[in-house]
Amino acid sequence: MKSHASTLLAEVRTFRQNHPDVRYVDLIALDIPGHFYGKRYPIEMLEKVAAGSPLKLPQNAVLLGVQGGLFKIGDYCFNDGDPDANRRLVPGTLKPVSWESQPLGQMLITSDGTEAPIEFEPREVLAKVLERLQHKGIHPVVAFELEFYLFDKKLDNGLPQFARDPLSDDADDQPNLHIERLSRFSEVLDGMAQTAKDQGIDITVITAEIGPGQFEINFGHLDDGMRAADWAALFCRSTRGVALKHGYRASFMAKPYLQYPGSGMHVHVSLYDGAGNNLLAAHQQQPLRHAVAGCLELLPHCMPIFSPNHNAFRRLGGTVNAATRASWGFEDRDACVRIPESDPRNLRIEHRLASADANPYLVLAAILVGLEHGLEARREPIAPLNEDRSSGSDFPLEMLDAVRAMQHHAVLRDKLGAEFVEVYCENKRQDHLAFQQEIHAREYRWFL
Repeated sequence: MKSHASTLLAEVRTFRQNHPDVRYVDLIALDIPGHFYGKRYPIEMLEKVAAGSPLKLPQNAVLLGVQGGLFKIGDYCFNDGDPDANRRLVPGTLKPVSWESQPLGQMLITSDGTEAPIEFEPREVLAKVLERLQHKGIHPVVAFELEFYLFDKKLDNGLPQFARDPLSDDADDQPNLHIERLSRFSEVLDGMAQTAKDQGIDITVITAEIGPGQFEINFGHLDDGMRAADWAALFCRSTRGVALKHGYRASFMAKPYLQYPGSGMHVHVSLYDGAGNNLLAAHQQQPLRHAVAGCLELLPHCMPIFSPNHNAFRRLGGTVNAATRASWGFEDRDACVRIPESDPRNLRIEHRLASADANPYLVLAAILVGLEHGLEARREPIAPLNEDRSSGSDFPLEMLDAVRAMQHHAVLRDKLGAEFVEVYCENKRQDHLAFQQEIHAREYRWFL
């Protein structure tokens, strides 16, 4: 414990030496909807926390809805006295924030690893899954890919406007995959990539996607699943900040335009044993087939995680590479679970169903549970799309149906935690009902 505190203290002191103008540090964590919450600490107080002083925040901050409101979920929020819960600093995450007007730092905090972790905190849910796999001798290697749109900074009556081409000042309203778009928006994209690297994130490939103003950025593969999810979460925060600094609005909204492709969160996962052997490639890739079968079996019951809001369901069955059925295939981007071409050492799955605004900790936890379940059950998957284009099983396409499919599923309650499943499903149900409590102008046009 003393060694851990001394490491954190050294990190804070080194940061202060390298960034003497930083007076405050944002201590942040991801809530259930995937938003950061936390507190802004004076750098002197952060040093005390690193040395061992308590760090407490309200437990129920994790339960906030999309709009920041509290829902009554069991005894939480209104019958529990709104207690504090201990958090800890995440080593290695203290980094400078370059997109604010004043010098600032940020650092991740979490309840996992404390004496009383919050069972429904997303990072704690993933931590338990990773720990269980570790005990079974299974070591995931993970890489995220995130798609997002750039919009003009100003909204038009609340609606997004196409990003302005910095060379012509025209709207970038032509969907394409042209490399020139990367050049035209190079200043803001370079800023996003460099800022991400300053946060310790390994940025690799940048792609101009099909939608107007749509891009994808890939991250390096990591043998630390938690860190991979940290990267995805922190990238979303820094990207939005850098975009605003350059006069744009970056959004990971799943389906901002009905006529253009939505934005997804693609997750590559391979599994290794303690000797570094790829578990999926053993025995003529039979474990790969079992793992795929497990993912597809649990996928319909994980839809509230993969499509966490009303808009995310609009993305499914859309214009490009967004399935409406649980399917798999080799080198097939129409499949929910794609098997990219690779050598046996790098054999992996690419899970393509989650929306870009999903919670990366929970998405990865759900995918790993599917793989784990498949390896244990050892069932054969349905036919791949390469053999049968109609292959696939149905999954819910509406939030309340999705919640019902998840809430009482025995495998998910066992492997993700029954308390988490209850809290998460109720949070999604109430968020969805709250979203419906507004009459849209279209209703008046149709029915008045």
